[in-house]
Amino acid sequence: MRRHVHSSLVRLLTGLCLALSLLWTPTLADDYVLAMLEKIRARYGEEAYQNVMRLNELFAQISGASEMTKVAMVNDFTNQHVLFVDDFNLWGMEDYWASPLETFGKGAGDCEDFSIAKYTLLKKLGVSQDKLRLTYVRARMPSGAIRPHMVLTYYASPTSDPLVLDNLNFELLPASRRGDLAPVFSFNDKGLFVANNPNMRAGSPSNISKWRDVLTRMRQDGLE
Repeated sequence: MRRHVHSSLVRLLTGLCLALSLLWTPTLADDYVLAMLEKIRARYGEEAYQNVMRLNELFAQISGASEMTKVAMVNDFTNQHVLFVDDFNLWGMEDYWASPLETFGKGAGDCEDFSIAKYTLLKKLGVSQDKLRLTYVRARMPSGAIRPHMVLTYYASPTSDPLVLDNLNFELLPASRRGDLAPVFSFNDKGLFVANNPNMRAGSPSNISKWRDVLTRMRQDGLE
């Protein structure tokens, strides 16, 4: 009996040590998250810091996972840990694009903020920006109303049906199954693209002033 208890305890401690080693394995992505956490603590306080500590756990958990797992879990994490609040109530202005630091620090944001946060986290996890597009769409609401909306789209290959990472519909679905969304244009760090053709460039993302503003704030925070 004593031997059985001892072996069980050894297995438990071994598993715990393995889990802790995975959690604290240093990676470039973890460095980014830890830097963000310290800035959140300084700017938004201890409560915000503790709330976002889960982000470090997420990175440790999925840093070596498949790309599809990273996409799915970043989508779920952001949707679960960021509350939708419109810009006027959150920032006192009609249209403000927040950096991931601001979004996770506040624990809130609107569709652009969800999408920018997901885009940045996936890049830090090693997903090529060539596979990611911040996509402006017209969204048909359950009431039938049409409103502007932003989602993140992920292309497994240049010709694949992209997956839609959305804060309105949490289910990760291909664009062909999102008949409620009509794309207008998309962009990433490298280019601005026409609707329905992610390979046809329509200009530079620097033409989007709010995107320039977000990148400037991220650079100033050392978190681009």
